[in-house]
Amino acid sequence: MSETVYIETSILGYLTARPSRDIVVAATIEITREWWDMRRSYFQLYSSQAVVKETSQGDAAISSQRLEILRDFSLLDLNQSVLDLAEQFLGRSNLPAKADVDAVHIAAATVHGMDYLLTWNCKHIANAQIQRKLAEISLDLGYELPILCTPYELLGD
Repeated sequence: MSETVYIETSILGYLTARPSRDIVVAATIEITREWWDMRRSYFQLYSSQAVVKETSQGDAAISSQRLEILRDFSLLDLNQSVLDLAEQFLGRSNLPAKADVDAVHIAAATVHGMDYLLTWNCKHIANAQIQRKLAEISLDLGYELPILCTPYELLGD
């Protein structure tokens, strides 16, 4: 059985991004596409309705590309357990209130037992200081926090 990955919105954003002259953005786009082309087949990919909602916003042509990519994913249920855990994350960690959707992404991946949550959101999700507290909260409530990481960390050989 292959490992599971929750694909967060920022991954789809960089997969469908227009070319950029900003060297950091260009590198992020390239790493995302490299992971997508070379490594995604090694994992079972999941997402949620929260990602569908976020990817529906913005430029119509690009949002339709993002939604097309999502068609092949299994969507995790945003059930009461997910919403309750997201609330705990917001109330007991250093996640700011404005990161409510980020808390839902993390909670969905946690409640549904994902191995990884793939993101480029290093401010609120793939953030070492925040992860420590989220892991503690998850354990308190009987869950194991998935590894919250960027595509760069899952490139492998």
